[in-house]
Amino acid sequence: MTYRLSATPRLGLGGVALLLVLTGSALPASASPADAARTPTATTVEEQRLGRAAPQEILRRSGFDALAPRFERALRGSDGYAQAERTVTRHASALWRRAVDRAQGRGPATGDLSRGDDRPLYWARLALSRELRAWTTRFALADEQRRALHTALETSSRGQDDIRFPGHRVKRVLVTGFDPFTLDRDTRIGNPSGASALALDGTLVRTAEGPARIETVVFPVRWADFAEGTVERVLARQLPHLDLFTTVSQGRQGRFDVERTNGAWRGGFPDNENAVSTGTVPVADPGSQPQWTITTLPYRQLTEAEMGRFPVYDNTEVTEIPVGGTQPVTRPDGPTPGSASRAGGGGDYLSNEIGYRATLLRDRLGLPKLPGGHLHTPVLQFGAENTNPQTGTVTDPEFERNRADIVSQVGELVKTAVGETG
Repeated sequence: MTYRLSATPRLGLGGVALLLVLTGSALPASASPADAARTPTATTVEEQRLGRAAPQEILRRSGFDALAPRFERALRGSDGYAQAERTVTRHASALWRRAVDRAQGRGPATGDLSRGDDRPLYWARLALSRELRAWTTRFALADEQRRALHTALETSSRGQDDIRFPGHRVKRVLVTGFDPFTLDRDTRIGNPSGASALALDGTLVRTAEGPARIETVVFPVRWADFAEGTVERVLARQLPHLDLFTTVSQGRQGRFDVERTNGAWRGGFPDNENAVSTGTVPVADPGSQPQWTITTLPYRQLTEAEMGRFPVYDNTEVTEIPVGGTQPVTRPDGPTPGSASRAGGGGDYLSNEIGYRATLLRDRLGLPKLPGGHLHTPVLQFGAENTNPQTGTVTDPEFERNRADIVSQVGELVKTAVGETG
């Protein structure tokens, strides 16, 4: 059995109304463990959106619609877990590399969607995941083995196993992005942070202090994955060797924000599985968990430099419950001593949480001087005549221009930040 929380968010920070729904199905009484091992599992909420018109068009117009059928045929040829694991890892890694190559102009431009589009990666990953979930094996496959295959698909198709830095004479920079989200509102949505990750992965930039190599990964928009430590698993082995890191997500309209302060609070807005989570950000060793963490990105230099179409702000606002108080209070200049977090500068969703987790990990690893923090991009918007998801097209010239401008400015901000590391 699985439990799913869904919520209708209220504006502001007053919380959410929770609805607990019990889902799941039991095997027939006559089913054996071997039968259970071979039985396909139910599709997820994310996978169920694949059948809608926009995802199908995005896959078709990018050429990524061919990947899931190839994957399914390869899975059918697996005669044991080891071979299945190799198949999953190979196809998932190839998906990530194909998306990166497409974004960076390498290889054939399959389909007529622009190369910089991040959406084909997201929907193709879900198509592979759905095939894996529907796979009826010819051999016994324990539940934990099936889960391990899904984990391998996730990590390899998100670039998390593809981080490769050169020798010590090149600065090392790690940038993270996110999947699209709020897809029940509009399945056409993309995420400029994910597009930036594809555009920047493996690139070399020149700074006054020498060359810097940028590696990137993409994270899911799912509360459960964060609670299970996906951010820490990826970053813990990288942070001690970096010169700079920045987590990136989509934020406010028409502006970039360098988020000065991250808060230890989940506000409960539904994720891509329509699950919610409200309360203190769950981390290891909660007894030593701070309410706030602080950016070490060079925010003054980032806000002062003119490097693109959008203004860049040093965002110091937070929402807290002050000592002795009971109600949330918004502070324009950061938290007061001893206060309880209710929103960091980046809010109370997963964008705030990834910034909080990454900077908390930085501090717990004893790296207080490592430049790192969270950057919010402008919202990626469709053209004025293309805002209705029921009648609109999956792309338009303004949408393409907006994404290209945001991605370009993310690159300039990262270059400026690493140039300030000395």
